[in-house]
Order: sequence, then C-alpha cells, then structure tokens
Amino acid sequence: MTQTSSHESCTVVSGLGESSPGSHVGLDILKLDDHAYDRALSCVHCGLCLPVCPTYTQNGLESDSPRGRIYMMKGLADGIVQPTDNVIKHLDLCLDCQACETICPSGVVYHELLEDTRAKLKPKRHFSLTDKLVQSIFLHGFTKPLRLKLMLLPVRILQKLGLWKMIIKSGMTKALPAQFQKMQQMLPDDGPLWERALNAYYPPTDHLRDGKPRATVAMFAGCVGSVMYQDVNRKTIEVLQHLGCEVVVPRKSTCCGAIHHHAGEDKGARDFARQNIKAFLGLKKTPQYIVNNIAGCGAGLREFDHLLRDDAKYAEKAVDFVSRVRDVCELIDELDPPTPSHPVNKTITYHHACHLLHAQKAGDPPLRLLNRVMGLKIVPLEEADFCCGAAGTYNLTQPEMAMQLAERKIRNIQESGASIVVMSNVGCAMQIASEAKRLGVTLTTEHPVEILHRAYVG
Repeated sequence: MTQTSSHESCTVVSGLGESSPGSHVGLDILKLDDHAYDRALSCVHCGLCLPVCPTYTQNGLESDSPRGRIYMMKGLADGIVQPTDNVIKHLDLCLDCQACETICPSGVVYHELLEDTRAKLKPKRHFSLTDKLVQSIFLHGFTKPLRLKLMLLPVRILQKLGLWKMIIKSGMTKALPAQFQKMQQMLPDDGPLWERALNAYYPPTDHLRDGKPRATVAMFAGCVGSVMYQDVNRKTIEVLQHLGCEVVVPRKSTCCGAIHHHAGEDKGARDFARQNIKAFLGLKKTPQYIVNNIAGCGAGLREFDHLLRDDAKYAEKAVDFVSRVRDVCELIDELDPPTPSHPVNKTITYHHACHLLHAQKAGDPPLRLLNRVMGLKIVPLEEADFCCGAAGTYNLTQPEMAMQLAERKIRNIQESGASIVVMSNVGCAMQIASEAKRLGVTLTTEHPVEILHRAYVG
C-alpha cells in the first residue's frame, strides 16, 4: 500500500519496518554505495543543521533541510521513498554548501551521501531540451579552457566593438531561457580576446632559503579561472615567487572534475582525477604542494581520494595527491611569510566561500593574511559564512533560489559599509558581482591574493 505525505512531498511505501539498502525486492530502490549509506545512519535528527542550511532558512520546509533530505535519501535506499520528480526537486535544491557538516555533532559526511544519490538518480531524471543543452555546456564547454575561449570569442569581439552593451540594452537577451540569461549576466564586462596561457616554469624572485627555493609548488590554474580570471592566477604565481617559491604549471593538467561530480557524472570526474594525478605527480620534480586559488576547485581536488578509493592503481596515488593540495592562502600561511611592506589603504569586508570554509576547513588563513596587511581595514560581514547562491553551477540550474541568496548576501555587504568584498572563489565573485549589477548596487569583488599582491609585490 502507498500513501502520500504532503509534509514530506514524497511517496512513501509504508509498513516495511527496518531495512538495509536494496532489501525490498520489487520496489523502485536506489542502490547506494554502502559507504555513502552509512553516512545516513550517522544522522541522529537533532536539527542543529536547520538554522545553517540556506534553503531551509529561506523557505522553512523540512524537505529542504539536511535532516529532511537525509530522511529521503535513506528512504530511497530502503525502498520506502520512491524517486518521484518532487523528491528529486528537493534534493536538487540543495546547494551542497556543506555548512551542515561543519555544525553536525555526529560527523555526518552529508555531501558524499548527496553526491552518490544524485549519481544513482541520473537515469531516473527527466530533462528538457534546454536542460540537456545547459548540462552539455557545463560538462563539455566549461571544463575545457580551449572550448570556453572559443565560446567567449564572439562576445569578446562584440565587447571590444562596443556592440555587446547595445545588444543587452535592446532586450534581445531576455528572449533566452533563464539559464542562458544568467550566463550572460555573469560575463565580465571586458577581457582579452584570447587569454594567454601561463608559462611552464616560474623561478623564485625573493626570500630564498640559503640560495634555494623555499618550496616547489605546482599551480592548478582551473578551467573558468584560466579563461576569465587568469590575472588572479598570474598574481598568485608572482606572490609565491616573491615569497621564495618556484612554481611549475603542468601542461597536461585538466578540470578538477567538480562539475561532473556534482552533476552525478562520476565516471567523468574519476577520469579527470586520474589525468591530474598523472600530470602533477608525474612531473620531473615532484612538487611539495599543489596550489589553487578557487575554493570550488580546491574542494574538488581534495575529493580525489574519495573518488578513487576503489581504484587499485590510483587509490594510493590519490591519497598522496590530496596530501599536497593547498589553497593559495593556506599555503602562504604555512610558509610563515614576512610582514608585507606595502600598505593597502582600503576598507573591505570578507565573504567566506563555502567550499573553502566548510569543504576544505581552511577558512582562517585568508583572514590571518589580510589582517597582516598595513592600512587595510576589515569590517565584519553579517552572515559571512552563509552561502551566496553560486555553489558551482547551482546559480544556473536553480536561478530563483540562487537569486534570493545573492540578494541576502548583497544586503549584508551593503550594511557592512564596505564597497569591496573579498572572497576566495571565482564562482562567488561572479555571482555577487552579477547580482549586484542587476540590483544597481555598486561594489567591487576581489580575491585575497589581489590584495596580497599589492601588499607584497607593490
């Protein structure tokens, strides 16, 4: 017998009692990985996650909270919840920001359960033509820098000719589906026609240790980062050079796989992980550190050991790889750098990128470094650790909730009194900047390394 619970917005098969994954033959059961299923069993339903969950905070629905979603995911595995469109909708609305993991007293690793569930739900989804096209752009365009450059080239040409603004003002783009309108909105107003690639090697320029580099660092440049924010990559390298590091940029590095992993395309994510492990650990001189400046990518790189834990050839290599991964601020902080010599006389506020604070547990280093910069005034930001709605490609797949969260973030930034907001993630920067522009709010987004570059290099 089936009964529908409007409170949970899902179909429940009742009267089945206790169960284990896949135990109810004949029902539509989602066979989860045993490791992921154990994550659900750790939840004690205490509710401490509710006030830190962005979607629950916005709409107050239990089914849009971590606790409610864990109930649904366990139910899917046990055969007491069916994978209806409504259930999938509630799971898709999750940002996977991992704020619930930071607060959880039981240590539930929620994101592994969510990502495994999404991967297993993939065959049961019903995608519109627009959804399929958008996902194809995500998986096969955003993750390939050369393709992304080619996609952007016509826009860059129109921007240089002054025609792009005319197209926007004409309202022509309003005829596009919501996801494409958001893509257009997030495009930087200007940029080079064709972004130059980074060099393969950068020697240290200062602060050597007994005439030798303080560290050998391999730079992960990212996909979107290397096309739209290459200037931040160059400044990252220059700061590391100044602090005595030699920096190498592997030519065969590829996407971190985060977009694929979050979309339930785990095969593609594993392929990227293997390729990156070969590219970085296969260098002539094995790097002490693998550095990145994009929180979402860093979190993706640190998932390689989880993704490849059952791969006999790569499991051990993945653990080694992950042990070397550092966010740029995390690495600089570890190097115990000298006090910057150049003052930066600005007032800023700081937004915590979820994938740095929650996923990588590395929220303190950026603020420690910024607090050492002479002349820099850092004013507090209300809900600094609350998601801005970017969440990888979430702002393109769930534009309504993403917009609500961005508006909440921008209100808090305005109330801080600062016109510059600093964050360690390109996705957050694009989300906040584009939504501020839509709202007519004047503010500037910067990466911590841009301020550190002015403070150290001048």
